[in-house]
Amino acid sequence: MPRRMRAYAGLAEEKYNLPTYPVLINILKTDNEKILPRYESNVAGLRAIQDYRVINLWEVDVNVAFQQPLPSLLPFVPILKGGENEPIIREALQILRADKQLNELETVLAFFATFVLESALVKEIMRWDMTVLHESPWYQEILREGEARGEARGRREELFSGIELVLEIKFGNPGLELMPIITQITELQRLKAIQQAIKTVDTVEELRQLL
Repeated sequence: MPRRMRAYAGLAEEKYNLPTYPVLINILKTDNEKILPRYESNVAGLRAIQDYRVINLWEVDVNVAFQQPLPSLLPFVPILKGGENEPIIREALQILRADKQLNELETVLAFFATFVLESALVKEIMRWDMTVLHESPWYQEILREGEARGEARGRREELFSGIELVLEIKFGNPGLELMPIITQITELQRLKAIQQAIKTVDTVEELRQLL
């Protein structure tokens, strides 16, 4: 990604004939590796350096999201610093629903809320059943991505990846608890059937019975 940052910055300057201010935004913390604010390369003694600003969302104070003009941060409230509690997530939801340009992002808020709250509580906060999530364009795009991973190459590993993605989106951590069982299945057709079944079941227990 840092190497691409150098390329993107150069292309933007050339296209718009304006100076660029590269920013790398990290959404979720995956490890403790330090993220450097620059990319350097050295080829035959010639150095190329690209500095960029690093913004880690987990280090951004949640209050920033409620200050204008940054409403686009509201869907990320659950993963911001101090945003993992129920009252703040409810407040973000109310603001999103009041804005016609942002209300479609409530499903994104729900998705990130599953990282910090139980899925049942997230659904209670959102005050809708999973049908709303399933019918949203954002969810359908994620679903298609998961299906594509399984269908494009027809391999077990890709199907596992697609199933895992859809399980996490629909059921959160309780759904992911089924992955040790699913990864023991070797028949491709059965895995494809499971991937389709996830769309129709309403609970993890229903899916567990099918397995």
